[in-house]
Amino acid sequence: MATLYSTHCRSFAYSPSSPSSSSSSSSNIACLQRVTFSQRFLAAKASLKSQSQSLQVPLNTQQQDGAVAAAVTPVENGTSHEQLKAELLCVRSPEESKGIAGFEKDENESTVSITVVGASGDLAKKKIFPALFALYYEDCLPKHFTIYGYARSKMTDAELRNMVSKTLTCRIDKRENCSEKMDQFLKRCFYHSGQYDSQENFAVLDKKLKEHEGGRTSNRLFYLSIPPNIFIDAVKCASLSASSGNGWTRVIVEKPFGRDSESSAALTRSLKQYLTEDQIFRIDHYLGKELVENLSVLRFSNLIFEPLWSRQYIRNVQLIFSEDFGTEGRGGYFDHYGIIRDIMQNHLLQILALFAMETPVSLDAEDIRNEKVKVLRSMRPLQLEDVVVGQYKSHTRGGVTYPAYVDDKTVPDGSLTPTFAAAALFIDNARWDGVPFLMKAGKALHNKRAEIRVQFRHVPGNLYNRNFGADLDRATNELVIRVQPDEAIYLKINNKVPGLGMKLDRSNLNLHYAARYSNEIPDAYERLLLDAIEGERRLFIRSDELDAAWSLFTPVLKELEEKKIIPEYYPYGSRGPVGAHYLAARYNVRWGDLGTDIDH
Repeated sequence: MATLYSTHCRSFAYSPSSPSSSSSSSSNIACLQRVTFSQRFLAAKASLKSQSQSLQVPLNTQQQDGAVAAAVTPVENGTSHEQLKAELLCVRSPEESKGIAGFEKDENESTVSITVVGASGDLAKKKIFPALFALYYEDCLPKHFTIYGYARSKMTDAELRNMVSKTLTCRIDKRENCSEKMDQFLKRCFYHSGQYDSQENFAVLDKKLKEHEGGRTSNRLFYLSIPPNIFIDAVKCASLSASSGNGWTRVIVEKPFGRDSESSAALTRSLKQYLTEDQIFRIDHYLGKELVENLSVLRFSNLIFEPLWSRQYIRNVQLIFSEDFGTEGRGGYFDHYGIIRDIMQNHLLQILALFAMETPVSLDAEDIRNEKVKVLRSMRPLQLEDVVVGQYKSHTRGGVTYPAYVDDKTVPDGSLTPTFAAAALFIDNARWDGVPFLMKAGKALHNKRAEIRVQFRHVPGNLYNRNFGADLDRATNELVIRVQPDEAIYLKINNKVPGLGMKLDRSNLNLHYAARYSNEIPDAYERLLLDAIEGERRLFIRSDELDAAWSLFTPVLKELEEKKIIPEYYPYGSRGPVGAHYLAARYNVRWGDLGTDIDH
C-alpha cells in the first residue's frame, strides 16, 4: 500500500500534494511494478527452460532503472506449457498496466473514511472538525479521504458544511490560501442522519462511504462523540453494518470510561464483543498536549535529568489542574461524575504514569504502555484520609456575584458532588518509595492552569542556609512544566544578586515556548486523530491500564458516596479549600502554585 502522509507530519511519509513527492511516489510504484514484473518473468523463464528445450521464447532479463534482481521461484510441476507461455505474454510494462483493476489503483491506493458519530454536538463542532481541518491544512491527511458527520439531527451536506465552517481557523503563522483550503476541505465533508442503534441506518452510511471510496482499499475511522450510555449501540451498528471489508476499522472512544472498576470493565467487555483491543482507541486528550508529549523527551534525552529522577533527589511531585470557571450549564453531566472521575482518575493519573515510569525498551506503543501499567500497579490504593474534597459557593467580587455550584439549574438540589479535590498518592517501588505525589484539581478557582511541579530535596549542609533564614523551602530547586496555558518549562535556581553584598535570589532558567518557537502549537486533538489514522497507539489507553487506574480510585469514590462526605465549601474564584493546605503540610509539602515567585 502506498504511503500517504506528509513529510513534515511524520518523517517516513510524503506529501501527495507536492510535485516532488508525487514524482517520488510514481517512481516508487513503478519500481515496485518492475520488481513484480521481474519476479514473474524470471520464474516463468526458469520453469520453461527446465521443462522443455523446444519452446523458444526470447527473454530480456536485464534489470532496468534500479530494479532488484529477484530470486527464482519454482513453478509447480502441474503448470502446462501453455499456461507458462500465457504468463509470459500477459505481463505488461508499468505504463501499459495503468488502469488495470487490481494492479495499481486497488493494490497501491487506499482511502480513509472518517465518520464523526455525534456530529451535531459541541465536541465535534469545537474540536474534532477544526482538528481535522488543521491536519488537512498541514497536508497530514491521506490523499484520498472523506469525512462524514452522523447524528440524529436532520441536516443536509450544505447545512453541515455551514455549521463546520464557523469553527474553522487557519494557523496564525500560515494564513496563505486559507479560504481556498477551507473550501477544498468542506467539499470532502458530508452528512448522514440516522439513529445510533439502527443497523439499517449504518448500512446506508456504509453504501455512501463505498461510493466515495471508489473501489480503493477502504480504511475507516469512527469517532464516538456521543454520551457513554449509547457507546455500545453505536459500536455494534458500526461494526456489523459499516466496517471496512478490505482495510482496517478503528473506533475512537471518548471518556468517561465508566464510573468505577465494575462499570469500566462492563464497558470494555461490551466493546470487545464487536471490536478487538487493537481497534479500540480510548482517547485522553491531555496525552496529546505538547508538553505532556515532551515529558519523556525531556527526561530520557537529557543527561542532567534522568539521574535526578528518583527518591534520592526529588522531595515531592505536584500535578495541578485548575479552571477559573464553574460548570456553566453542564452541571447535569458533571454531577454524575465529579472532579475526581472527570480530571484526576484520567488526565492527572496518566501524566503521573508517564512521569514516573521506568525507561521503556523502545518507543513502541506497547513498550511505553507496559511501563505505565507497572507504575499504576505499584501504587497504593487511595485512602479517604489522603483526600480532601470541596465545592464552590457563591461569592461577590468587584460588584459581580458569581453563582454557587448548586445554583446551576442542571445540578440537583443539595448535591454533594465535589468540584475540587486534592489527594496524596504513593508509588511503592524502588525508585519512588516514600515520595508523595500530590494531585489537585478544581473548578471556579483563581486561575486556569495545568502543570507539573517537581520539588527537589534541600541541599545537605547548605553553606548559604543563613541567607534564606528559617524558610528552607525558599532554597529548594523546582522544575515546573506548564502544560497550559502559555506553555513553558522552567527551573528555579538560587542565584547571587549582583552587588557587593551576599544577597541570594531565586531565578528561573526558562524555556518559554511562545518566545522560543514561532510555530503555533497544534491542538491535542490534531495529534491524537493523526495517531489514530496511522495506527499509533502510544498516547491511547489500553484496557489493562484502565483497569489499574480505576482500582486506585474506586474504593475511595465509593466511600465518599456511601458516607455522604460533605465537601468543604470555598468561594468562587478563590484558591480552593483550606483543607488542601493541611493535606500537603502533613507530608511536609507546600503547594508550589501558591508562591509569589515569578512563574513565567
